[in-house]
Amino acid sequence: MHLPSPILIAPPRDAAGEAALRAGLRRHRAIATGLLAGMGAVTFGTYALPPGYWTDLLQASAKAGLVGGLADWFAVTALFRHPLGLPIPHTAIIPRQKERLGQGLGRFVANHVFTEAEVRRVIGGLDAAGIARRFLTDPATARPAAEAIARAVPRLLTMLEDGRAGRLLGRLLPRMVSGPAAARLAARTLRLLVAGGRHQEVFGLGLSQIKALVAAKEESLKAAIEERVRAEGGRLVGWMAGAAVARRVLGALNAELEKMEPGDSDLRAAFAAWVEAEIERLESDPTRAEAIGTALRGALAHPAVASWLADSWARLRVALEADAARPEGRTVSLLTGLLSNLGDLLETDEGARNRLNRGVENALLTLLPSAQGRVAGFIANVVGGWDTATVVDKIELRVGRDLQYVRINGTVVGALAGGALFALLHALFGHVAV
Repeated sequence: MHLPSPILIAPPRDAAGEAALRAGLRRHRAIATGLLAGMGAVTFGTYALPPGYWTDLLQASAKAGLVGGLADWFAVTALFRHPLGLPIPHTAIIPRQKERLGQGLGRFVANHVFTEAEVRRVIGGLDAAGIARRFLTDPATARPAAEAIARAVPRLLTMLEDGRAGRLLGRLLPRMVSGPAAARLAARTLRLLVAGGRHQEVFGLGLSQIKALVAAKEESLKAAIEERVRAEGGRLVGWMAGAAVARRVLGALNAELEKMEPGDSDLRAAFAAWVEAEIERLESDPTRAEAIGTALRGALAHPAVASWLADSWARLRVALEADAARPEGRTVSLLTGLLSNLGDLLETDEGARNRLNRGVENALLTLLPSAQGRVAGFIANVVGGWDTATVVDKIELRVGRDLQYVRINGTVVGALAGGALFALLHALFGHVAV
């Protein structure tokens, strides 16, 4: 993973917290230094005391405490800087190893915090499905979410109109409408129309359009019929009977159209029977399904149909974008309803909840290896980019108090160990050089 070159920056500051830490560090450092100085004073003071066992014991204890305190002071100081400013090898460890510290910290967090077991434990207690359900069923959150999705509609439509997406749809659409699935979809659509009586509405719409067309073209039809009679029977017959024949033909046509109007007309019954038969053929006859697919494929390939579809899509897109921009539009209402229905599904369907939780868990576990690398690199890059003096100061503020206890313990334990060792050796040999 490529990471940008480090930039020397300071870690975030918390003035109040840092002030408290700094005061505590100064206090404990003063205690440790005072204890060390006290051991030195006792060491020198013992030389003014009368010689004897107890003076030697006190001197041995003070010397051991002084040596232990100095050793731990050197060790603690060497972590952050050169003791007494001297460039002693293997001192100022943190400033010199800042990059390695960041890398090690990053690897530790990535490999011991962002682990598969930890992710599973967190997700197990998280209940992503419950969070989603509460979000989707709450109108205060579902409505703004629907509005946000609606605002993204123009971008989604632009993506659909992208050249590659358009070419893909151009290849897929003919296949979608020409296969067996298209025939089954057509049959299912027709069954829904028949079940709701909508096929008769379609028939009625077609009938009304024919009647309107006949009424609008009545004069033209009369002229055409008279011209035909004249062409077949001569001018004389046309002059004598042409107008009458035209009136009779148009009258018979209008009468037949009127007979079709009632809901129980024979032609409507025949139309319903034809639709039922066509549904059966679409569902059971592969030849018929292939013929429907061929017809649809040919229709889609026709330039006029393609132009009509493009114009229809352009109009539909304008309408969709305009509606999506309105908070009270149908798009927002539809999306709100869909989100609410999804929330109801998660509330009532335990299987759906389990599938969602497993899906979230699997998605996070799939991304985990990449995330581990990115987290490790991010931490290493951030720590590496911090100013060295600031890093040392921050680390010392947070661990310095405990390190001063190391100095205190080293001084005290050294004094106790020195006194105990002196007493043991004196008991064994009777005399100990101090």
